[in-house]
Amino acid sequence: MSAATIRPAVITAVLPDSIAAEIGFEPGDRIVSINGQQPRDLIDYRFLCADEVLELEILGKDDKTYEIEIEKDYDEDLGLEFETALFDGLIQCNNRCPFCFIDQQPPGKRSSLYLKDDDYRLSFLYGSYLTLTNLTQPEWDRIEQLRLSPLYVSVHATEVEIRTRLLKNPRAGLILDQLRWFQERSLQIHAQVVLCPGINDGEHLTQTLLDLAQFHKGEFPAVASVAVVPVGLTRFRPAEDELVPVTQAKAREVIAQVQALQTKFQQELGSTFAWLADEWFLIGRVDLPPEAHYEDYPQIGNGVGSIQLFLKEFHKAAKKLPKKLKQPRRLTWVVGNAVEYAFQPLLARLNQVEGLTVEMAAIASEYWGQSISVTGLITGQDILKTLQGKDLGDAILIPSVMLKHDEPKFLDDMAIATLEQQLGTPIIAVDGVKGLMDACSLKSTNPPKPERAKDHYVELASHKP
Repeated sequence: MSAATIRPAVITAVLPDSIAAEIGFEPGDRIVSINGQQPRDLIDYRFLCADEVLELEILGKDDKTYEIEIEKDYDEDLGLEFETALFDGLIQCNNRCPFCFIDQQPPGKRSSLYLKDDDYRLSFLYGSYLTLTNLTQPEWDRIEQLRLSPLYVSVHATEVEIRTRLLKNPRAGLILDQLRWFQERSLQIHAQVVLCPGINDGEHLTQTLLDLAQFHKGEFPAVASVAVVPVGLTRFRPAEDELVPVTQAKAREVIAQVQALQTKFQQELGSTFAWLADEWFLIGRVDLPPEAHYEDYPQIGNGVGSIQLFLKEFHKAAKKLPKKLKQPRRLTWVVGNAVEYAFQPLLARLNQVEGLTVEMAAIASEYWGQSISVTGLITGQDILKTLQGKDLGDAILIPSVMLKHDEPKFLDDMAIATLEQQLGTPIIAVDGVKGLMDACSLKSTNPPKPERAKDHYVELASHKP
């Protein structure tokens, strides 16, 4: 990457009581260089700022250049947040995977939803998945030099023909050689397999998981874990694609197949190693594994164990629910219908509080053309069509995962304020168990402050390809 392509790092926030606040940094200021080097991204910034003495070239929001010298403790943070984690631009994907969610969206929405990320830096920083097919040699060298590990890799299949067919990229067949590269350097990945019925299922899935298990050896295995995720399809996908949706029968077949392999892995590797995303059990109408099954939740970002973890946190927090509300409160709690049955015990517990009535609106996304939908995919239009004309009580609760990370908008670009006006009911965005509890108990709720990641990654994190 040439210096000419590196843009100054735009500061968007200065943390209170930080070094940067004391010096007088302001949002809109831009960092040009640190100790004579232009940071390409947040990784460079953190690495360069670890020194005790820093010489910064700053381009102020007044467009004047300033030279600032800072003395601080080693590794002490300056207290700055940035517009983006990438100062030299996003490495985009040149694969043509038929199941790519980015290609299964309608035109005309915000531009960030159409960015096809295949960037190793976002994988390292935020856990987004990349394919390894778009890395140049200098980028491989940088991964090794800075020991950027773990990375999160979309494997999908280890057989050359199958992976090449899925990614539609001749470099896709190099995956086993690339895994050996990680192994030889004691670097690590977490893998995912998006299962497409009729393509990489059956014997191909078994082969993929057995191949990946060969890299789960030693104190620092090259492949730390694998998640098997059902392909997600929308009505906007290209008409010529070869994909079919996962049925209840297929979900049960995959569950039985992977669970048999999990038993083998437990015996040979001492770990479940390969996990099934919660969606398999929801689609198959099969009970979820117990919470203890998920070990240390290595694939929580892929929805592996997220329901059991939410239930665990809920039951712990529910001990602090009041026995009675000072004033009656009736709420409508919106979720994707995929979790409708799993969340019934939570609904029952909330309604044990005297004076509190919570009604669940478990919705499928007609917008995406799905009969079963995860919560993160529910749009403003889906909620409006389902709830319009109904008595919704004092407020509507929506999980914050439905919204853009830095703006109260749904995936269809509808704003919360617009939906609120059309439904005639206040809407409260709740973040996790605490947000749900606070809203139900009439405590103040603050908007969640997510990690600063690129826009579309945060929005699509719960249903990434």
